[in-house]
Amino acid sequence: MKIPEPRGPISSTLFTTLAHVPGSAEGAAAVEELRLLATPGAASSADIVGDDDVQLALFCLYELHYSGLVGVSDEWEWEPGLIQVRRLLERPFEVALRTAAASAAGEINVPAAAKLTSDAVADILFGLAAGDTGPSVSRFVAKKATLDQLKEFLIHKSIYQLKEADPHTWAVPRLTGRPKAALVEIQADEYGGGHPERMHSALFARTMRGLGLDDSYGAYVDTVPAVSLAAVNMMSLFGLNRRLRGAITGHLAIYEMTSSQPNRLYGNGFRRHGFEAGVTHYFDEHVEADAVHEQIAGRDLAGGLVEAEPELLADVLFGATAAMAIDGRLSTHLLANWENGMTSLRAAVPAAA
Repeated sequence: MKIPEPRGPISSTLFTTLAHVPGSAEGAAAVEELRLLATPGAASSADIVGDDDVQLALFCLYELHYSGLVGVSDEWEWEPGLIQVRRLLERPFEVALRTAAASAAGEINVPAAAKLTSDAVADILFGLAAGDTGPSVSRFVAKKATLDQLKEFLIHKSIYQLKEADPHTWAVPRLTGRPKAALVEIQADEYGGGHPERMHSALFARTMRGLGLDDSYGAYVDTVPAVSLAAVNMMSLFGLNRRLRGAITGHLAIYEMTSSQPNRLYGNGFRRHGFEAGVTHYFDEHVEADAVHEQIAGRDLAGGLVEAEPELLADVLFGATAAMAIDGRLSTHLLANWENGMTSLRAAVPAAA
């Protein structure tokens, strides 16, 4: 991914740091400057989820563990000082996620974790999904969205969908037995069953091209607000930290449980504008796939994990409710702007190459 434009002192100093040679005197001095800046910068943010500077810095720090950044040495990925900076930013972000998750959870009547079967865990998660009363972007897309709003919708989703499945895949080596097999089964579908043209990220890229958008990875990072980056950063936080393996499974479970019907509505919204199967295939594929995945994710993945490790129930629920909270915040942002005839993006959309 190309290095985006900085959004404040933390991201600006980070990009300056990454231009140095890892391990050099200049690089070490730059990391120390960044560390001193990150501590008060993150701590003083009144709303870290909506903080453009912090979320962009985190997004690019995480990107070192994915496809990397153009012109940046791969040696930076595990440079100890940079990992320390990432942790300084992660801590207040996780606190904010836990606060948002607690609000989204409401009153959950949960039996003692040690007595929960995998089916009982799935029932709790299905109950959370059914009780979600947040704003519905899918209904707006199906009935009201303009062509420009459809493009904005795809741009927001592209930040995750073009790397689809990767944040959840970090959990594979952290699980064993039934939950591990369940995760691999879900991820195999996401990656196209061994056929690159069937990978869900490839299907989404085709949808973007159908609307004249740039489908290259990270093309629209500069145009989306902090909350869009935070939604992806949350997954990376959960996936890259073994202690949060329960959270990443809960996130995936609720993601699958709340996906099938919205994707049906998304497809209908694009068909309303005259787009055919080449554009709607991504959404249509998820209507069927996620109806199956939600059962596997709820019962075998999340439920199987809690059966094997009952102490992880709280983290499974944290991951699920945090996903709902951040998705609700992003949905509110989109609809508040669209219903007032405004753009939901922070910058003009660059023309596709």
